[in-house]
Amino acid sequence: MFATFRRAPEMTNVICKNDDYDFRDSRSLLYNENEKFAMREPPRGFVPGGMPVSTLRHAELKKQVAVYERTDTKKSLRQVFNTLVPLGLFWYAAYAGLDVSYWLALPFIVLTSGFLIRTFILFHDCCHQSFLKNRTANDVLGTITGVLTHVPYRQWRRDHAIHHANSGHLDRRGTGDIWILTVEEYARSPLWRRLAYRIYRNPFVMFVIGPIAVFLIASRFNHKDASRKERVNTWLTNLLIFAMYAALYFAVGWQAMLMVQLPIVILSGMFGIWLFYVQHQFEDSYFEHAEDWNFVQAAVEGSSYYKLPRPLQWITGNIGFHHVHHLNPRVPNYHLEHAHDAAPALQSATTITLGSSLKSLRFRLWDESRKTFVSFREARPAIRRLRRSAAKRRRCSMV
Repeated sequence: MFATFRRAPEMTNVICKNDDYDFRDSRSLLYNENEKFAMREPPRGFVPGGMPVSTLRHAELKKQVAVYERTDTKKSLRQVFNTLVPLGLFWYAAYAGLDVSYWLALPFIVLTSGFLIRTFILFHDCCHQSFLKNRTANDVLGTITGVLTHVPYRQWRRDHAIHHANSGHLDRRGTGDIWILTVEEYARSPLWRRLAYRIYRNPFVMFVIGPIAVFLIASRFNHKDASRKERVNTWLTNLLIFAMYAALYFAVGWQAMLMVQLPIVILSGMFGIWLFYVQHQFEDSYFEHAEDWNFVQAAVEGSSYYKLPRPLQWITGNIGFHHVHHLNPRVPNYHLEHAHDAAPALQSATTITLGSSLKSLRFRLWDESRKTFVSFREARPAIRRLRRSAAKRRRCSMV
């Protein structure tokens, strides 16, 4: 499930080590086993596949989006206010509603979950150093919002950087992404791995058990190769989360805390994982091996435009413009739509809606031959064929 990251031969211009990441421009970031990031320009003559303007050069597309890298401090502070203040008010109202009825508390629980998702978007932009102009300010706000969302700032920042560096790269899967097997990999896997994969890809496991496993359990532990800064940040986050729950326990009691906090964590985590899932797991997504992989194609073709109703677009911080975000992660969330509208090539990205996104629930495996996601049922003929071929090769080798 977890991939090993190797240094690509063409990697040059190492810019940072450990967890001091840099997301300048839309140049690709590659991760290697020494925890260093390098940057390289995609081929100069590259034109994103499937773009409506065939003569559009990669540099022109970058230039169109780079204009929106700028951070607007007033807009950022306004988002802090219109996110954290309602979050606190609805959170308090949920507990106050328990004194009357759980049914009265339930709408406030749902609203708190929505604003916790929006809080995560602020956290996310801090991880990209795109939310505030000052690095320290991003780190402080990122750590605070990380406590609220139960995610250690530096730990998630590193994992997410690796995700951006290797999105759609079949040879660099396993960190900061959803577990994906190709049809061939699934066919050749032992029974225990196929069973584990089927359990993992079950919607109930992924979207109900997943938030508890990821946000409440897995995030509490450091990676073995974590830097000291990352370890300290994880310990600090865990300590503050413990202090927050201890204060709630003494203020409202464990029953009220459980009745409010557990559904908030599950609901916000469920929709957070759904957003991440659906924006890379659509029918004609992009996955290639090293020799054919390209950063810009992975960004534009391997990330969807999730066209949401305005209220949902606002509460999710424009993250539906995921193709723009992957092309240039330094663009703040409040500029993503403007960048999308300014670049005609980006407007041809795969668009999904609330209704059409539900189709992705049946996607299980990536079919390399057809360049598309398929269900287990659709993959059966290919799996049988691959197993027969493997069995035939084994018999021939024994002769």
